[in-house]
Amino acid sequence: MRRLPSLTALTVAGGLALSPSLAAQETRDLRGQLDFEGRYLVSISDADMVSSAYVNGMLGPREGADALAVIPLDGDPRDWEAAEVFASNSVAGPPAAVEVTPDGQFAFVVETFTPRPDNDEEHSFGDKSIGSTLTVVGLSDPSAPEVLQTLTVGQRPIAVEVNPAGTLVAVSYSIEGGSGAETPMQIFRIGDDGTLGKPVSPMIEGYPLGEDNIMDMDWHPDGEVMVWINQFANTMQFARVTEDLVVEPYGNIVEIDRAPYRVLFTPDGSHVVTNALYWGQDIAGTWIEAPRGQLLTVRMNAEERDDGTVRHAVIDRVMTGVSPEGLAVSPNGRWVATTNLERSYLPYDDARITWYSSVTLAALDQETGDLTEIGTFSYDGILPEAAVFDNSGNYLAVANFDHFDDRREGSSIDFWRIQTDPLDPGNTQLIKTEHSVPVTRGAHSMAIAR
Repeated sequence: MRRLPSLTALTVAGGLALSPSLAAQETRDLRGQLDFEGRYLVSISDADMVSSAYVNGMLGPREGADALAVIPLDGDPRDWEAAEVFASNSVAGPPAAVEVTPDGQFAFVVETFTPRPDNDEEHSFGDKSIGSTLTVVGLSDPSAPEVLQTLTVGQRPIAVEVNPAGTLVAVSYSIEGGSGAETPMQIFRIGDDGTLGKPVSPMIEGYPLGEDNIMDMDWHPDGEVMVWINQFANTMQFARVTEDLVVEPYGNIVEIDRAPYRVLFTPDGSHVVTNALYWGQDIAGTWIEAPRGQLLTVRMNAEERDDGTVRHAVIDRVMTGVSPEGLAVSPNGRWVATTNLERSYLPYDDARITWYSSVTLAALDQETGDLTEIGTFSYDGILPEAAVFDNSGNYLAVANFDHFDDRREGSSIDFWRIQTDPLDPGNTQLIKTEHSVPVTRGAHSMAIAR
């Protein structure tokens, strides 16, 4: 490691000694501060395809096998490493395919598509089969994650979410799974050892079964209310979940922006944040030439009516980069970030490619739900689908699917810092640091054990 020279013996012209305070910088790491707070990060990688398969359908060369990676966040960040275990998963879905219990003991991974055939032939996306596996991974030793259980569930699960008590896990399914799902979601009770029993398949009054997907969902901090986004209707719905796992619609359906992808409650539970990709059949390439996306806030219980019902309401929106698939809200409720694919995933010979991806940072007023766009910050990387804030809210971890330098194997979990200029408080920057941890290629979903 490069270090500053000892300053106590140095002098400047004229024989004046340098300031003693500079001597304290002798062992300072020139790459900058990284005080990322948390217990460990958990990411999953789909090793079966290169990013350009979204465009031309060709999976490309395989790099290893699907994996769940755990990065313990103790010690010197320069020494951080990932411990990995096989867990089948797919990037072809929202970056909501892994979740961790609040106590950090267990992780749950859904398999939207199965791994590609295990041979050396050239494969296309059509060679992958629809998935139906839910994997439970034990994290009691983060340096040695262990598969505890694999369950066969409904076809084409797309999102997984654990309640705040760590007692329930909800899984949503795509109607494009071909199984004729009888419910848009299932809820499993989590045993003391992390294993799951038979699921409950709640019938949700008024839900357009077989016509829409619950693209993502989140539990309110009190654990009694759930919110989800409907992929095709471009709507958001709230529901109460009883002790018997009955799901009862709660309040009005909220119309939101086009092609919503992720949804998160604010830490105090007063608002919901969601992103919109603006994909569609009237977009060239469905998503390839999409415009800039949106970040949106909705206030829960914006109005309590005389008849006892409630009304939820859209509050604010700001623009993001192109295709903002990933979404993160800081634990202090101060910041929201989206990870934007831009057009980084296109084949190298496609003139529309952007040789960059980006991250959008917005300030959030948790009390009002108002958003302020700080900026969209580009970087040299491919298909970033997921991000999480650390416990302090000052740092962001971003899952980078692949690198433009094809000599560099694997994916990386990259660490970013929020920095406000001490002399110009109105100038806030989101900075990609030099700290990065390699994981299996294809990283796309991520969670943090706080």
